[in-house]
Amino acid sequence: MSIINPIADRRSFLLTAAGAAAYARPARGRSRAPNIVLIAGDDLGYGDVGCYGSSIGTPNLDQMAQDGVRFTQFNSASPVCSPARAAILTGRYPNRYGIPRVLDTTDTYGLPDTETTIAQMLKGAGYRTMCVGKWHLGSLPQYLPTNRGFDEFYGIPYSIDQGTRPLMHNLDIIEQPANLDNLTQRYTQTAVDFVGRAKDSPFFLYMPHSFPHIPLAASSAFKGRSWQGLYGDAVQEIDWSVGQVLASLQTAGLDSQTLVMFTSDHGPWYQGSPGGLRGRKGETFEGGVRVPFIARYPGFIPGGQVCRGFAASLDILPTVAAVTGAPLPRNPLDGLDLSPLLTGQQSDLTREAFLYFNDVYLQAARQGSWKLHASRFNMHAFTQPPACGRLNLPICPELYDVVADADESHDRADRNPAVVADLKGRMAQQIQTFPSDIVAAWQATMGLQVSGTPAGCFPVPPQS
Repeated sequence: MSIINPIADRRSFLLTAAGAAAYARPARGRSRAPNIVLIAGDDLGYGDVGCYGSSIGTPNLDQMAQDGVRFTQFNSASPVCSPARAAILTGRYPNRYGIPRVLDTTDTYGLPDTETTIAQMLKGAGYRTMCVGKWHLGSLPQYLPTNRGFDEFYGIPYSIDQGTRPLMHNLDIIEQPANLDNLTQRYTQTAVDFVGRAKDSPFFLYMPHSFPHIPLAASSAFKGRSWQGLYGDAVQEIDWSVGQVLASLQTAGLDSQTLVMFTSDHGPWYQGSPGGLRGRKGETFEGGVRVPFIARYPGFIPGGQVCRGFAASLDILPTVAAVTGAPLPRNPLDGLDLSPLLTGQQSDLTREAFLYFNDVYLQAARQGSWKLHASRFNMHAFTQPPACGRLNLPICPELYDVVADADESHDRADRNPAVVADLKGRMAQQIQTFPSDIVAAWQATMGLQVSGTPAGCFPVPPQS
């Protein structure tokens, strides 16, 4: 199978593709730039939505897919929370700016002000902005949403299994710990209220839910409603929430003026379905990083589409920039404008190899349908590290065709040495564009030697 050559200048492509915004803005009969609504689940698996094969009832998301486009090859930029969210909001690999791992409540750093978020980009274009839900990109005041481009914040600054779980409005704590049973209900009402208040100007609503991350909860209206336990109840309540937001757009007369997107930060943790894919949260196998992505924008996105081209969370910011006409951030982006895929004009985009990081370590890369695994942690995600510490070891490179072999079951490295060499070369070249600590981690991993093992082939020790 041939390998797609990367484009020479990613930013030039984005600027050219941004011309596609002409058919997405007032030229198509719209009186103003479109509203943007971005909704995300927390730890929601690729197989947890009905239209992706789940037995959990998600009628609103299924209808959203029918009205727009559903992606089958959409990847997160990280298998864990904070870096995955940073990538969504900046269009850049989080390892470029110091967010390689999950932030804890005691951390004194967060998303740096050298990065431009979608909210900051859109505020510069005259948008009203609000974040409703889980933030997890820094809990000190200077890192909270109201200092990162959002006019308003209503939510929890980190995961619901961390710290004292404060529910905040802007910088004020209004409840601590937050009551989880009605949290999705309160998020939803706040989001609907914002749509009503902001309807007279373009707005950006970012709604990252706190569920189905553990500890699981659901309101009395949904508890026991699904056949899949409390996890299924929580997912069904998120689906209900999506329906309420969509209904509020219709009530406000904004349905045809709003791009609505739904996704997850990464794959499922202890519960939830990776949809038959290998791996889960914390792993760079597809089950840890491939997530649902559904987009709806009547008059722009034709209904009933299924896009099988590769796309990633890095692409959300440049897509929003193209659709709204907002100027791109100054920092060079890693994502691409998805407009040609949303409209069905193209089935895939030409891009550089997509890189899979786990913590500071570059572990895998994808080009076209080929995905090469070059290194891996020697422990299962979120288990006690062995006495020798948590090591990232190089492995005999494993090559998978993740289109024909989505569950990464059949290593084809030995039959495709040219592909292996090409992808290893791309990884080695692209890593040089990252900060020195990320480069050093790559060099240290690739430089490890194990006595009696052929160079480049390092077996992973048994799981602890």
